[in-house]
Amino acid sequence: MGIGRVAVAMAALSTLSVGAVTVFLLWVLPCVSQAQSFSFPFRKPETCGHNQYFDISSLSCARCGANQRQDAQGTSCICLPGFQTISNNGGTDITCKKCPENMKGVTKDGWNCISCPGGLTTEGKCHCPPGHILVERDVNGTLLSQATCKLCDENENSFTVANALGNRCVRCEPTFINTSRSCACSKPNILTGGLCFSSTGNFPPHIISTKRYGELGMSVTSEWFTKYLQSSAAACWVYANLTSCQALGNMCVMNMNSYDSTTFDACRLFQFVFENTAGLRTVHSVSFWRQNLPWLFYGNQLGLAPQVLSTIPLPTNFSFKGQNQNTKLKFVAASYDVRGNFLKWQTLEGGVLQLCPDTETRLNAAYSFGTTYQQNCVIPISKILTDFPTPIFYDLYLEYTDENQQQYIWAVPVLNLNLQHNNIFVNQDSNSGKWLLTRRIFLADALSGQENDLGSQPRLIRIATQISLSIRLVPNTKNGNIYPPLITIGYSDIDIKNPNSQFVKIALGVLGGLAVLSSLLKTAGWKRRIGSPMIDLQTVMKFLVYYAGDLANVFVIITVGTGLYWLIFFKAQKSVSVLLPMSAQEERFVTYVGCAFALKALQFLHKLISQVTIDIFFIDWERPKGKVLKAVEGEGGVRSATVPVSIWRTYFVANEWNEIQTVRKINPLFQVLSVLFLLEVVGFKNLALMDSSSSLSRNPPSYIAPYSRILRYALSTALWLVIGIIQIVFFAVFYERFIEDKIRQFVDLCCMSNISVFLLSHRCFGYYIHGRSVHGHADTNMEEMNMNLKREAENLCSQRGLIPNTEGQTFQIAISSQMRQHYDRIHETLTRKNGPARLLSSSASTFEQSIKAYHTMNKFLGSFIDHVHKEMDYFIRDKLLLERVLGIEFMEPMEKSIFYNDEGYSFTTVLYYGNEAALLIYEMLFFCVVDLACQNFILAAFLTYLQQEIFRFIRNIVGQKNLASKTLVDQRFLI
Repeated sequence: MGIGRVAVAMAALSTLSVGAVTVFLLWVLPCVSQAQSFSFPFRKPETCGHNQYFDISSLSCARCGANQRQDAQGTSCICLPGFQTISNNGGTDITCKKCPENMKGVTKDGWNCISCPGGLTTEGKCHCPPGHILVERDVNGTLLSQATCKLCDENENSFTVANALGNRCVRCEPTFINTSRSCACSKPNILTGGLCFSSTGNFPPHIISTKRYGELGMSVTSEWFTKYLQSSAAACWVYANLTSCQALGNMCVMNMNSYDSTTFDACRLFQFVFENTAGLRTVHSVSFWRQNLPWLFYGNQLGLAPQVLSTIPLPTNFSFKGQNQNTKLKFVAASYDVRGNFLKWQTLEGGVLQLCPDTETRLNAAYSFGTTYQQNCVIPISKILTDFPTPIFYDLYLEYTDENQQQYIWAVPVLNLNLQHNNIFVNQDSNSGKWLLTRRIFLADALSGQENDLGSQPRLIRIATQISLSIRLVPNTKNGNIYPPLITIGYSDIDIKNPNSQFVKIALGVLGGLAVLSSLLKTAGWKRRIGSPMIDLQTVMKFLVYYAGDLANVFVIITVGTGLYWLIFFKAQKSVSVLLPMSAQEERFVTYVGCAFALKALQFLHKLISQVTIDIFFIDWERPKGKVLKAVEGEGGVRSATVPVSIWRTYFVANEWNEIQTVRKINPLFQVLSVLFLLEVVGFKNLALMDSSSSLSRNPPSYIAPYSRILRYALSTALWLVIGIIQIVFFAVFYERFIEDKIRQFVDLCCMSNISVFLLSHRCFGYYIHGRSVHGHADTNMEEMNMNLKREAENLCSQRGLIPNTEGQTFQIAISSQMRQHYDRIHETLTRKNGPARLLSSSASTFEQSIKAYHTMNKFLGSFIDHVHKEMDYFIRDKLLLERVLGIEFMEPMEKSIFYNDEGYSFTTVLYYGNEAALLIYEMLFFCVVDLACQNFILAAFLTYLQQEIFRFIRNIVGQKNLASKTLVDQRFLI
């Protein structure tokens, strides 16, 4: 029965519990579901108004009561000036009362009204003259009816001045008393860093307060150095103040221990104090460690580093196994703050010198003897600024135990890669005899890079980006003896105001070096092609022209990349992480664009001049078909003569060549109009506005931000390149394949006309288009011409190539010097209207001389192609892959000329067609430069198209004259 009652009771209790939980959930859940949101406005104390305070309970701004305003912290209210506090329980629970007319002042604590002897401050408190203190109560704390201003006694018995708060007289700073026996540091004494020093003595009068940044090639005026460098040096030298000496040493370390004998910067001042305290004893018998001074250097004499690193072994042993196992490097550091105060002794375990975060076990593995340790990471600049508002300095030692179990420490030398000795980075030399070893290091310095205010963001910061620990065993050791470890440290300087400048400088350095290499290869190829091994002024000028073009491409890559970075990341960001560059950075960017345009314009003009000065000749393979009777003028009779070969085929080929001189892969007018349409009509130009909107349209009544020149440049270049690339792809993939390929058509025309083109772009290099007809002749009627074309289509005749049974009609040619000399002798007569004709009859007229020279050249080049001249023969080969990539011929044509198979029609490099990339970039830069100068896309488009047409006209006219001059084709037939 008892058991049954218990079971029933338990069951009833269980039912009751379930019911209670159900009722509770039914009551709670509706309440929770009815809550609309758990968010509320985000407020900070600084966002509250002048008559509001920040309520720390509700985390919101609340209004102050009557006659009240916000206090200094912003978390409570205080009475307005002229009102005394009656009660104050915090927040708005404050009662204020206006002071009577005869007691307008309020005491310092704000609880009473008082009559002031002089004026009032902006806070409504009594104001006293300099050197006076305000007295509101007597010695017993009784409030005076009228406040008084008491002058502090500066006489010799007291030497007191008012403190910073103006409520107490305190003793003067000791240096004032020691120097002037008063509380004033009057001239000629020197007041610096809040200390007073005598002007007499040998102390250097002019102090350089800049901090050198060797990596960035610049110096900044450090506010920290300006305030404390001279005072620290003076206090260290004159008074042997220990913290001042340490502070001076710290500033030398912040300046990378760099020494310059011509200036009195931090390290020169430290060396000055060191040299002028030679009478003091050394510390621990270390000659480089002077009493009162920190140990910064192992001397400044070359050749000391090998002695320090390889002379005396460390008096301890290391072993991996056994009873005497010792694999731990016990490094300790004496740490100091920037003001020279000693902080503590600490071990390096736990990541003291490791900026990269990791587990403690992994961090401590760096100090395990025999372990190769490496760690890399990327740290945001914001974290560096947060973690290292002021630098901490470390003097490193290795702790060890001698045979008597006594603990000792061994000073660890430091190799600072950024150290400069008389403006030379001596520690970057591979010869250790030139090293200057140091002692003290730091991890990050965001203090000395502050320019105007010590509370502002630094202009530059310096971070230890490379720290390595190297250990050398003693030669032939059997007991694990080592020489002293060496800490190698390298710092990187980062421009906080322009972090992208680091990327730009690195990119300029790398790509600029590649540009130099590319220009040297082009110059070497040019020297090979002109057949001249001598390096003369012309070679230097050619190198500079090539370098101008390559450097222009470098500037284009950097400016376009940087502009697109700002355009994409600024306009597309959701959470703000990128801001537009400042005006100074924008000016520098525009300078880069201007340099790119100037260099590219030089390259364009060089290419233009090269194209209109080429040597070209059309070889006519047609031979006379028979003889005809011809009347002899002046003799009244007739005689048989060779049937003349028609010149119309040559005129026709020359006219076609003249037409393709300015053929391009893009349509310049379409290019300009398309870019202008997208910018002005579609509204892409609105993306260049200096606001966060990514909209292509703007509401005219609303505020419209000014344009960013960098964003305008980024938009212009992006659209110009995209449209240009689309045109080139369309031209190559569709237009040339299915509609018209003028270059291939010209080669076909040469073959059908029985005309070959011999072209020299350099003295000993050029191109050859083999146009010899496979039918033997081309001067025929329509029926025979169609029959010949049909035979070719049905493969009933041989192929068109220069080599039998091949299709190769285009070649790059490298001719021998003998061949060029023979060509020049004929060419001189061909192009000169007056003078002796060594190859022709002296009695012939000038016109007849030219005609005969033309036939001589035609016959000579034809026989050269037919291998008639064995002393000027040639052979055909393929170019090596490396030759194609580098654009240079490895084999020099000494006795025989060389014909290189050229399936890519590279003869177009003497035409606009083969230089489309250079033309596209040049015109893009012209468009952008005009727009950057005028801020007008329409004007930029008009001037760009105008200059395109002007240069195309010049190229046509001058190229046409050169063609007529070199080939004897009458210019009137070049239409």
